[in-house]
Order: sequence, then C-alpha cells, then structure tokens
Amino acid sequence: MRTTFPQTLKRLEALIEEKKLDRSRELDPRKLAAQTALPEETVRHLLAGGDPPEDETDDRVCPRIKALADARIRNPRDKGPRDMVELAEDVAGYVKCTPKWARQVIEGKKKPNVDVLYKLSNYFGLHERFFTATADEALNAVLEARVHELDPDVDPYEAVLRDLGVVATDVRSHATMSPEEFRGFLAGVIRLLPQRDGSR
Repeated sequence: MRTTFPQTLKRLEALIEEKKLDRSRELDPRKLAAQTALPEETVRHLLAGGDPPEDETDDRVCPRIKALADARIRNPRDKGPRDMVELAEDVAGYVKCTPKWARQVIEGKKKPNVDVLYKLSNYFGLHERFFTATADEALNAVLEARVHELDPDVDPYEAVLRDLGVVATDVRSHATMSPEEFRGFLAGVIRLLPQRDGSR
C-alpha cells in the first residue's frame, strides 16, 4: 500500500535522522525539482508542509514535458540529442510524428494526446502518470523511492508496529486504514492495556 506524501516525508526524515544523513542533501529542493519536473518553489512549499497547487491535469502536462526536455539537453546522454532540434527529431522518430510537431510538444507549446503522452513517458523512462500526477503525488513517488533505497524492507504497517514496540501481528493483510490511522488506533489500544504492575 502506498503512503501519502506527508507520511512518506515523515518516514524519510526519520531515516535521515536514524542514519545520520545530511538533510539538506537528501531533501535538496533543486534536485527534487529536477527529478519531478516541478518548479523549485513548489517543492519548497510542499516540503514546508504547504498544500499542493490547485491546478488542473491539463495545466501539468506541457510544463513537465518542457522541463524534461530542457533537462535532457542540459545533461545529454552518450550519443543522445544535444539540442532541441536533435531532441525533436529523436522524439519524432519514437512517437511517429513530424519533427516540427514534436518540437512544439517538447517546448511545451502543444499538448499531446493520450497515446503520444504514453509514448513520451516510455521515451523518457518514466511512469505514464508522471505527466498528470499532482505535485504532491509526483514528489511522493521520488521520496518513496529514496525511502526504499535507505530501508529496502520497509513496510508502512510494520514500521508503525516497530515504532510502537509490537513484535508481530497478522492484521497487515486485512488492514483498511492508512498507516497514520493505524498508528493512532494501535497507540490508543496499547494505552488501554494494563502495565506489568497492574496499572494503566
């Protein structure tokens, strides 16, 4: 089960503290902006606990395509396109369209249809939801990947249980609550249990 952005951020911050990592490097807004194709100010806003921008799906597609194209030109791959003309030709060959139309798309001037958007996600090596995800969803995906790198065996429910000192349980496969709801519920149950001395 995927966690929400606040939950993922909280878990990542705990791992950063646990492993004594540099928070400014792990949560570098500029690097995260490049990874998500989001404006840096949006990333900073979300990391500070702000709400995601209230934009429409169509408003996200063109800016993110352009951000990816700009990033690809700034950091070209071996034998890959080194300017917008070459990139447009490469994209055109991949999605089967004219170089002129491809350039308008990668410059954020034309919105591609669903089929082309799917092909573009494959071209850039991204999940098809990358271009349409909300800002918090896009950032959450990147942070989740980092959490998995730092703690490959992490499971949101097991993490809650571990934090609360529970050794084992069989409720995970039947859980209908989010990890945070589950945490609150289980913490309340544990507070009601008698202590070893009989007190509560």
